[in-house]
Amino acid sequence: MTSFLDELLDAGRCRIEVPEPVLSEARRRREQIVVALRDAFPGCEIYFNGSVAHGDATHPLADIDVGVILSELAADGYGPNGQGPLPLMEDAREAIREHLKGDYDNLAVTVAGQRRAVLVRFGEPVTDGEPDFTCDVIVALRHPQQGLWIPNTEIAAGWDQADPVEHTRLIHQAIENTDVVFARVVRLLKQWRDRHSDPLCSWNIKALALACITAPMALTAGLQVFFDHAARDLAARYTPDPAGVAGPVEPNLDRDRAVTRLRRARDTMNEALTHLEAGRTASAQQKLHSLLPDVVDAPDERDVLREASRSAGAARTASPTRAWAP
Repeated sequence: MTSFLDELLDAGRCRIEVPEPVLSEARRRREQIVVALRDAFPGCEIYFNGSVAHGDATHPLADIDVGVILSELAADGYGPNGQGPLPLMEDAREAIREHLKGDYDNLAVTVAGQRRAVLVRFGEPVTDGEPDFTCDVIVALRHPQQGLWIPNTEIAAGWDQADPVEHTRLIHQAIENTDVVFARVVRLLKQWRDRHSDPLCSWNIKALALACITAPMALTAGLQVFFDHAARDLAARYTPDPAGVAGPVEPNLDRDRAVTRLRRARDTMNEALTHLEAGRTASAQQKLHSLLPDVVDAPDERDVLREASRSAGAARTASPTRAWAP
């Protein structure tokens, strides 16, 4: 049976979903990038990553992610034992600029200072009122064992092993296995993250969620399961790469501080459910609002106070006083 709190979450999640016209425009721009990359790197393969590809984008939409996997011929001479990624990133930059400059007056395509991606700034947001819209473009090589070599301009080798294609497959499988609950919970968790000191990056949230949001469940249960699992797992270790090839995912805050925020969220979620079970719906809503203020409205404070007063009165009634004896 759907609980009062689940009804609040289900209604509120619509506020943070990206409108379809915005998604359509983002995909149109993504396809423009793809055309440019195919022109620059004949025989390449394209993959999509990030929130739009994963199905958990939140409003307002700020960016998209595109990857290009070079053909064996184009990749010849590059890699950890060869050249670094900068010449390939420059090739991608030039192709994107040439293909898109007629469509965006303030287009900027940047390689300098970027660790992994060619950064495309369209100079034109897809969401009204936002400052801009960007695209991260990864130029990748096939890894001989698993996954890809992706740029890392901050290390001498120039490349890191990763498997973003497998990451997207795992997330799509989780969405299917949970009847879309996985994506909805992740979207809520990103809102929690944004309002609570940014303890985890989006990929850390998803990597942790892949281990615990594995079947259909209510949204309240999904949040409760995630906070409990994430607090315990992150207390013990950094989050392993779900694809099993890259290094562990590290939180945005130091690990102890991130764990503290997860434990606090877990306790708040448990308090909300305890209030709900006791019939204190306003108090339950207040707890959920403190976790997700952009998703769940604050209750009427007078209702919260009335519930607290009733609970205090009931507690006094349930605790009979002992007669005084000399």
